[in-house]
Amino acid sequence: MHINKVEICGVNTSELPVLTNQHMRKLFDKIYAGDNSAREEFIQGNLRLVLSVIQRFNNRGEHVDDLFQVGCIGLIKAIDNFDLSQNVRFSTYAVPMIIGEIRRYLRDNNSIRVSRSLRDTAYKALQVRDQLTNKNGKEPTITEIAKELEVPREDVVFALDAIQDPVSLFEPIYHDSGDTIFVMDQVSDEKSEDESWIDNIALNEAMRRLNDREKLILSLRFFEGRTQMEVADEIGISQAQVSRLEKTALKHMKKYI
Repeated sequence: MHINKVEICGVNTSELPVLTNQHMRKLFDKIYAGDNSAREEFIQGNLRLVLSVIQRFNNRGEHVDDLFQVGCIGLIKAIDNFDLSQNVRFSTYAVPMIIGEIRRYLRDNNSIRVSRSLRDTAYKALQVRDQLTNKNGKEPTITEIAKELEVPREDVVFALDAIQDPVSLFEPIYHDSGDTIFVMDQVSDEKSEDESWIDNIALNEAMRRLNDREKLILSLRFFEGRTQMEVADEIGISQAQVSRLEKTALKHMKKYI
């Protein structure tokens, strides 16, 4: 794979433009208004991002033109789904989208084939994971996924591992205005002490705004894992009342978190 060739898919990489963050924001305003020329300019101005990402796949034996085209699909998806109101750089959002598109391509075209049954289990597990996440507002555990699929937990673990490629958390994936973005920058750490400390402060402050009954209900429900029926039995009210008070308390807390 010769990543340093001048032309990829007919594109002269040495002449690709570089857009400033300020100019990209202006282009996004035009894109939202339906300006196709602004969209084309934005795509052209971020092709260097695609080139930077595909370099990490240079040992897969894939033709650079194919990876570039697939990476461009990921770039376009990132443009279509990017929320300008969020305070993040476009490159920070787009990099994992581009990587994901390329990884799917490599997985589906891998000459070392994972067994059909194992691959089917993995895809079903991913679908169930998305469904449960949308339903419950949080990512399910492997055990919950296995229960939903009615298969052993080990089968789900093996299936998901089979379609994943290992990658170092410290592998650089993009250089953005002098700041290197590593794989670890795209992965959330639920055990981050700083982040947990800040979350706990916000949570405690929000809990202080509730009355004693609301505090008790949320404590029993989310810290002790009780069901609404169990909470209702303990404090002597109906399950419907618990549900109503719980929703009211959560809605009130959101104002302070």
